[in-house]
Amino acid sequence: MPRALQQFSQDARVTVRRNGAPLPQGKCVVYWMQRAQRALDNPALDMAIRIGNELGLPVVAYFSAISNFPHANLRHYVFLNQGLADIEEDMAERNVTFIVRRPPGNSLEQLLEEVQAAMLIGDENPCREPERWRQVIAKRLNMPYWTIDADVVVPSNLFPKHQYMVHIFRKRFEPLLPQYLVPQPVIQAEKSWPHPKGFEAFDVRHDVTEGWSKFDRSVKPVDSFHGGTHEAQRLLKDFVTNKLANYPKERNHPELDGTSRLSPYLHFGHISPLTIALAVEDAHKNKHASREACDSYLNELIAWRDMAVNFVKFVPGYDSFEAAPEWAQKTLREHARDTRDPIYTLEELERAETCDELWNAAQRQMLHAGWMHNYMRMYWAKKILEWSPSPVQAWETCVYLNDRYFLDGRDPNGYAGIAWAIGGVHDRPWFERDIFGTIRYMSGNAAAKKFDATRYIRQMEELAESAQAE
Repeated sequence: MPRALQQFSQDARVTVRRNGAPLPQGKCVVYWMQRAQRALDNPALDMAIRIGNELGLPVVAYFSAISNFPHANLRHYVFLNQGLADIEEDMAERNVTFIVRRPPGNSLEQLLEEVQAAMLIGDENPCREPERWRQVIAKRLNMPYWTIDADVVVPSNLFPKHQYMVHIFRKRFEPLLPQYLVPQPVIQAEKSWPHPKGFEAFDVRHDVTEGWSKFDRSVKPVDSFHGGTHEAQRLLKDFVTNKLANYPKERNHPELDGTSRLSPYLHFGHISPLTIALAVEDAHKNKHASREACDSYLNELIAWRDMAVNFVKFVPGYDSFEAAPEWAQKTLREHARDTRDPIYTLEELERAETCDELWNAAQRQMLHAGWMHNYMRMYWAKKILEWSPSPVQAWETCVYLNDRYFLDGRDPNGYAGIAWAIGGVHDRPWFERDIFGTIRYMSGNAAAKKFDATRYIRQMEELAESAQAE
């Protein structure tokens, strides 16, 4: 391996999945884009460009649209599809060719052979199935394959085990922030890839799901979000300009539009957490927001989000009852036979047909907006625990609904949130009570004292009526 590449491989974001020197006959470096669907502040793309420039080779960014991606449906894919044009445009500005393919001609190995790749760079995804794909492809390749952690501010590799409590985690990552919370140079690819005549590539402005006969189209797209880096940047600008200053006061008010609403864009990688964090820091430097407001938001964006990635990376059963710590499993088992009244079926919960109008409002926000205010997500999951025959079934119900309806579902943040609400992950024992044992409890009455629950319920009723009228 060339000396420069050896130095690149020492970067904390890099995981060398297949070692060796780039293929001498290679004509380009390929970046296999999956989770980090963007061209800006993307460490995986940056690494591919650095290596390409070092080797005197162009860079090809490849995205394979997968018709059977686990738990994905039309709602998710319309949002993803909306982001592809932004990626193509922003890639072109960095002199990188962006290629999208669909089944059946979307084999990564076939693409690598066609473009005569010298080396493969990918991004990371700690979730179970995407990680398995990376392990499988690493065994089948005949070229070096590195994956780059592009999803967090501080590289996950710097924390080699599960971090149990956020206050301890902060002590470990905060000293590292000055090194990583800095603007990254926008590196241009020095060589252009000569696009062969007749080379197969999908037009990113067309419907990427067209013709997929077995694809789940039962969950319809939403009007509340439009995918893509450019829309994410617009939302970010609006947040730091108009909302960040009041974030500490309004962040726990679901009836107010006081949050960034960027979680779907973070999930699909349309925007980097670094981009967001730097914009927040700039707002403070320019005296648009207090230090308190910035720290409050950055705590959610960096501390809790990075910890969620750590949780999924090191806890194999992250989306099940197995993820709960021993104390939580013990107390939930001890209360497994407690009387539950009422008990709702999955179908009743899915349709927002419970006796709790506040919970129904949260479920309607999930169904019709593809998103839910974070305060309501905690309440939503805890009531499912209260209304389910067992903690195991409650967990399964939460994961099913989370993955099916949320644009930011199927994500470490969502799984960690469910694990916190039901299984006490990253939390501590509280006061003993029926069903919950010593798991932290939340009540509708207490919630109504913190914000205008009546207004929130009315808003979600109007949202549901509008969606049903379309």
